[in-house]
Amino acid sequence: MANSYKTLKEDFVSNLPGGDISEINWVTAVGPAAAIFWSTLQSRQSFFTPYGPTAFVADFLLNSGGLLLATTLYSSSPSVLNILLVTPAALVYFLPLSGPRYQKAKPPVSKAPDGSSKSQLSGRGEEGLPTRPFVTTYRGGMMVITCISILAVDFKVFPRRFAKVESWGTSLMDLGVGSFVFSAGLVAARPLLKARSDGTLEPLVRKFYKSARHSIPLLVLGLVRLYSVKGFDYAEHVTEYGVHWNFFFTLALLPPFVAICNSAFQFIPSYALLSILLGVLYQFALDFTDLKAYILTAPRTDLLSQNREGVFSFVGYLAIFLAGQATGMYVLPRNPYPAKEPTSGGQQRRYLLYTLLVWSGLWILLFALTNSYNYGLGISVSRRLANLPYFLWVTAFNCCQITLFCSIETFFFPGVYRATERKVEIDKCNEATSRILHAFNRNGLPIFLMANLMTGLVNLTLPTLSMGTFAAMSVLVAYATLLTSMAVYLDARNISIKL
Repeated sequence: MANSYKTLKEDFVSNLPGGDISEINWVTAVGPAAAIFWSTLQSRQSFFTPYGPTAFVADFLLNSGGLLLATTLYSSSPSVLNILLVTPAALVYFLPLSGPRYQKAKPPVSKAPDGSSKSQLSGRGEEGLPTRPFVTTYRGGMMVITCISILAVDFKVFPRRFAKVESWGTSLMDLGVGSFVFSAGLVAARPLLKARSDGTLEPLVRKFYKSARHSIPLLVLGLVRLYSVKGFDYAEHVTEYGVHWNFFFTLALLPPFVAICNSAFQFIPSYALLSILLGVLYQFALDFTDLKAYILTAPRTDLLSQNREGVFSFVGYLAIFLAGQATGMYVLPRNPYPAKEPTSGGQQRRYLLYTLLVWSGLWILLFALTNSYNYGLGISVSRRLANLPYFLWVTAFNCCQITLFCSIETFFFPGVYRATERKVEIDKCNEATSRILHAFNRNGLPIFLMANLMTGLVNLTLPTLSMGTFAAMSVLVAYATLLTSMAVYLDARNISIKL
């Protein structure tokens, strides 16, 4: 890559101030708005059953195309795009029903040896950790907008206020990085819940060893990316993570450090409290030592100073991961309050929504207390530092998103949580889940890797900075179509790639 063009590329993503949180919320609201339209079509018209070419195109336009438009052509008016999605959904909702109606599941008449009914799904083992379609929708949508943004940011059609900020401020891509980590923490709660249910908690040494093994593929990917960037003389934003560090190294270090933090659970019996404590201690170090000045202004003279952003921001990402894990501890179990088991599916869902609302409100309040200049500490958000306001903002946003998707599923697909048989529950979950979002969720990290490779290929072969709106959108639509098709193909072939 020519040095002059490389410099232009680096300048294009450097020294950016970001945008308003309210605008980011409007842009990301396109995900829930698309979910409302999709759910209306499926629950009222069975539009995506069976899943043929027409269903795929509609699924793509809603769940991939909507987010692409929100970050490009409709970036200045995301509220209009939300209205365009919700309005036809309201019209479809009042059309006559087409396809099979949702019926209340009937409990089987067979009895267990002790005379009790077998219709109630168990709250233990695998049955105690059911598939959550709204979690699939949330994680799949997050992956879609992340993959779109990492390429779109290199075109002028993608607003600079959505790109990562230099040091202080908020942006869509800053939120995306933290959301990726939060969603990973959310599903990381599943093995902990299963082990707790089975009574098979592992000692720290074994957990650390297994976590370290899990980190090896991510470390390899980090090294491959490092040598690829240096070898191809690819444009890079040094103040993002450092000279050698990249996001894969951050992901690789999370599992072993999470294993250590999990061992502290016996002393601090709340992952949420543990994450807050970690975030507060890190912020204390930033404010009352020379750490903040070192990260932002120190000369890059040795390996640590060259990669100081990646090394120290890891603490903030670890706090975000633990907050995601804390959320997963009450979102993933069938019965959020096992002390009162057994309870009906309706009671469990109402309690889950209540818990999500309370936690969302709490995280928003904590963020306001740290970030507000009028009512709080007035600390600015910094993704570069991954400071306390950044951690709280990411956590509050993701909890609110999960609450929205859970509410949508509760309204449109009550059969999911009312089912009393495992087979019926699986069928209802399949009906309530977008095939595209399921595919992105199933192979999230491999698809993210493919997106990075395709982004590099586009940037090495096309002059993205000089491409007009039509040409840029053509490339982005082709990219989104190819990436989505690969994800759906892997899912259709029942292929899960674990890294």
